[in-house]
Amino acid sequence: MVKKYAIVIMKISVVIPAFNEEQAIGDVVSAVPADMVQEIIVVDNGSTDETAANASSAGARVIQEPRPGYGAACRAGANAADDADVIVFLDGDRSDDPKQLPLIAGPVLDHQADLVIGSRINGSLEKGAMPLHGRLGNRLIVYLLRLLYGTHITDIGSFRAIKAQTLGNLNMEQMTYGWPVEMVVKAARQGLKIKSVPINYRRRIGESKVTGTVRGSILATWYMFLVPLKYFFMRD
Repeated sequence: MVKKYAIVIMKISVVIPAFNEEQAIGDVVSAVPADMVQEIIVVDNGSTDETAANASSAGARVIQEPRPGYGAACRAGANAADDADVIVFLDGDRSDDPKQLPLIAGPVLDHQADLVIGSRINGSLEKGAMPLHGRLGNRLIVYLLRLLYGTHITDIGSFRAIKAQTLGNLNMEQMTYGWPVEMVVKAARQGLKIKSVPINYRRRIGESKVTGTVRGSILATWYMFLVPLKYFFMRD
C-alpha cells in the first residue's frame, strides 16, 4: 500500500509599513519575489506624498493606517493579512532588500525557527547605511536582551518573518518604536526559537524617520530599552 502525503504550501504575506516613501516604495514592491508570496500589503501611515499611488501601481495592496506609529502600521498590515500563514515585515525605504526574502522566510517555512530576524551586523552594511550611533545602540539592545531573556540574536532589525498564528499569540501592544523589540521579548518569554540570519543592508532612499533626526533617535532608544525592562519585571 502506497502512503499518500499531503503537501502543505504556506501562504506568505509581505507587510511594508510606509510613511512618505514615494521615491523608494515602487522599487521595493517590484523587487519582492512574486513566486514566493501571496500578496504584498503596503500600509500607508499617513503619507503626504505619492507613496500609496506608487505602491499600488507597483502591484501592492494598499491599506491606510492614519494613527501614527511604526507598530500601529505593522499591526494594521498583519491584521489585513488574514489569510496568511507567514508574515514577512520589511521597510519601504529600500534599505531592506526584498530579494533576500528566501533567507528570512526559509527557516520559518522549514520549521527551524518561530521568528527570524535579518542581521545587518553579521551581514553586509553598505557604506552610510547605518550610522555609528545606530550600530552602538543596536549592540546595547542585543546585549540587554541576551542578559534578560537569554536570546542569541545579533540584531533587532526590521526585516523579519514570523508565522501569523504565532504573531497573534504574542498580543502585541507597542504601537510606536517599541514594536520590533516587543516581538523578540514576548517570543523569548514564550520559549519560541528566535534566529538571526545575515543580510545585506543598503543605504535608504530619503531621510530616516528614526536615525535621521535627533528626536527620532532619542525616542527609538528610549522605547528599545524600556520595553525589555518593562516585560522583564511584569508578572506572567
